Amino acid sequence: MSKAEQTKAFIIEKTAPIFNKKGYEGTSMSDMTTATGLTKGSIYGNFANKDEVALAAFDYNLQKVETIIRLEMAKKAGAKDKLLVYIDVYDNFLKHPFPQGGCPILNTATDCDDTHPGLKKKAASAISNWKNKIVVLIRTGITCKEFNKNVNAEKVALSFIATIEGAIMITKLTGKTDYHTIIMQTLREMIEGL
Repeated sequence: MSKAEQTKAFIIEKTAPIFNKKGYEGTSMSDMTTATGLTKGSIYGNFANKDEVALAAFDYNLQKVETIIRLEMAKKAGAKDKLLVYIDVYDNFLKHPFPQGGCPILNTATDCDDTHPGLKKKAASAISNWKNKIVVLIRTGITCKEFNKNVNAEKVALSFIATIEGAIMITKLTGKTDYHTIIMQTLREMIEGL
């Protein structure tokens, strides 16, 4: 990796938690220079503008979550157990190296849905990719007779994602972790009933 690539990676690593916690509008140049110890000129010598940094930070945060999921799934054999990994990770995110600020998809979707088309597009793509992965798991589970053959994989996948993201949102808004526990238990029961 060249020195320029190392600097770029360093900027992304240091600013990603800020963008994930404060959002695009809430992250200032001062936040970025403080986090990196670099000047504005150094940051913009590696990125054309704040948008480029924010887009790269989203990718970085999303990759952290996807890596956690992938590593945990590698420990499981069946489709049902692999599907339950999502619940286990999102229910116990404190024990995993989750991005500071929580789920980057939810954070970005709520922060930029009407204000930043590039970030909105990335968050929408992340949801679509997540849905597709779950659909594959469910269809595999149907083929292996772990799930009922009449299960609508896309319907379940979308409900699954909405429930996880809703649990995060409700918990963040209310500060009531028992709500999160209740919702995740409901999701486990849903998977067990497939």
